[in-house]
Amino acid sequence: MPRPLAAVLDALERIAPLELAEDWDNTGLIVESPDVREIERCTLTIDLTESVLDEVLANRSQLVVAYHPPWFRPLKRLGNDLAHERVLLRAIRAGLSIYSPHTALDAAHDGVNDWLCTAFTDAEREPIPSPTPNGIAIGRSVRLRSPMRLSECAETIKRHLGLDRVRVAASDDHASGETIRTIALCAGSGGSIIGEQPADLYWTGEMRHHDVLAALARGTSVILCDHTNTERGYLPRLRERLDRACEGVEFVIASADAEPLRIV
Repeated sequence: MPRPLAAVLDALERIAPLELAEDWDNTGLIVESPDVREIERCTLTIDLTESVLDEVLANRSQLVVAYHPPWFRPLKRLGNDLAHERVLLRAIRAGLSIYSPHTALDAAHDGVNDWLCTAFTDAEREPIPSPTPNGIAIGRSVRLRSPMRLSECAETIKRHLGLDRVRVAASDDHASGETIRTIALCAGSGGSIIGEQPADLYWTGEMRHHDVLAALARGTSVILCDHTNTERGYLPRLRERLDRACEGVEFVIASADAEPLRIV
């Protein structure tokens, strides 16, 4: 049985309260259909690309939860030249609503970054940097109870994310076999979140070249997995939580959603 849009939005905001989002972010209900107030099917995706939108229209979803908002900066015009504008126009014409949790879901308890932490089962975690009074911050610091070699960390991360390869920058000490005890991590482009944190290893999707060099100079190794590879694996967990909260709504993970970069 369909649920009111307001009920689905309430569930999303309980999972990832919007006050946790970064100030620069574009989160929440960013497109609201004036016509569709009942949700029978909702598609979950990291990016709302044109191919994902084709899938959404084919499966007749009324709501899209796009982890990344389709746009960040204010739109001055809408036309057909740019892909994100075409997606927005088509979505509006089809009567779709669009919701983005983005950095709110990164920071939330049992959110994206807490899910990354679960790759290392014998470990303690804490939020970074400088958590708010309620203990919330975007990134996470992981302290391993049993230290691991860098190669073991890389294999653990690959298994957790379902990847064949990751990019590794090894500090001199870790290349010589010294073990890893602390890991600073953040999904997506996490250099600005974890780049000043003391840790043996930084784990994120992407970092700037000179930030990697700075980390190595401090003796910190780096593992990069490409941006959305650190995010997409959370979607089954999000679907599981929404299934429990919104009985009667079918939540579908977009099959067309994929990391655009490949290591060959």
